[in-house]
Amino acid sequence: METLSYRLLEHFATLQGEGFHTGRSAYFLRLSGCDIGCVWCDVKESWSMDAGELCSLLQLESWTKNHDFIVITGGEPAMHDLEPLTSMLQKQEKYVAIETSGCYPLQGKVDWYTFSPKKFKAPCEEAYALANELKVVIYHTSDLAWAQDHASKVSESCLLYLQPEWSKREQLQTEILAFIQSNPRWKLSLQTHKYLQIP
Repeated sequence: METLSYRLLEHFATLQGEGFHTGRSAYFLRLSGCDIGCVWCDVKESWSMDAGELCSLLQLESWTKNHDFIVITGGEPAMHDLEPLTSMLQKQEKYVAIETSGCYPLQGKVDWYTFSPKKFKAPCEEAYALANELKVVIYHTSDLAWAQDHASKVSESCLLYLQPEWSKREQLQTEILAFIQSNPRWKLSLQTHKYLQIP
């Protein structure tokens, strides 16, 4: 186990700030590396595959042992072979979630798949089938129609969330709320961790 390692930009205990699991105690593992390059990304330092530090599975096991809900994020975590990591966590009876753009096939098994598509790179078809929740970041009002296009491809059981991009939240609020009222399958996701000023 100690020979296997992942490069992490950071890891921390917090509350899940977005989507279905908002408010839930969580331990985040932020893997390094992303080739999508969203202009509004708030963790641009995660883009480099060389960012952060190499961490063994034994280290990851020790950091997560007192936490039940583990969120694997990035960067783009699905760029990595996650099978050793998710297998280790699930053997420890952790509930494992991933936050991904869906641009890469998932290597590994998770309990919760948050699919957040990006305009800068097309997702894999499997993302639509795996998604437990579709979380679309709204940067411009035109993104609402784009969100509907993705919603038409996920399963009926997939939860749908619209999340205003943080810097645009005030100017987009009226349009997003009106859209949700007209399309009640959608729900609002807010970055509550930013309001609370926690990681």
